[in-house]
Amino acid sequence: MPKTILFDLDGTLTDSGEGVINCAILALEHFGLPVPDRQTMRVFVGPPLRDSFVRFGVPPEKAEEAISVYRSRYIPTGIWENRVYPGIPELLESLKQQGHRLLVATSKPEGMATAVLERFGLAQYFAYICGASMDKSRDSKDAVIACLLERIQGSEAVMVGDTHYDVLGAAAHGIPTIGVAWGYGTVEDMQKAGAAAIADSPEELLQLLNT
Repeated sequence: MPKTILFDLDGTLTDSGEGVINCAILALEHFGLPVPDRQTMRVFVGPPLRDSFVRFGVPPEKAEEAISVYRSRYIPTGIWENRVYPGIPELLESLKQQGHRLLVATSKPEGMATAVLERFGLAQYFAYICGASMDKSRDSKDAVIACLLERIQGSEAVMVGDTHYDVLGAAAHGIPTIGVAWGYGTVEDMQKAGAAAIADSPEELLQLLNT
């Protein structure tokens, strides 16, 4: 039976790590904070930026300033330090042809998410693209999914993402998650959060989505 499939963006459809990490480093340097190695900085990809900056030492009251510094580089440059994971266009084409309804649920600001998907030719596959709002009224995965569910009431849905944030955000609405192992979260964290399954490749993900 056709499903409604909610896809995360960063770390699931595209590898945005280079741009995200470069811009996060700039923001940490702005505050004179220690900059960890790039492997450690991978945790910036996916979760809300505010949470990540506070985790790395930015005072909560300065988090918005950190985000502004981050975006001063991200919007003109960092957003395009990005690439589509191999096999993703073919996966989306197959799912679309099979009659599944595809949506994007991302913590990235919605306008930026739409721009990335359009730039890489992926926007055509999605009925809706929902991301965080710039006014912070919708900035968690839970809230983004809630926004989408208002449009798809009564549909059987499944989430696809690369972090435990995706698993927990979907679980808040009773939606199972298939985790992908090629992104920026860990398989262990996704399994602990309750992921229904883990896909090691887009080809395996296609099989899981059709079972």
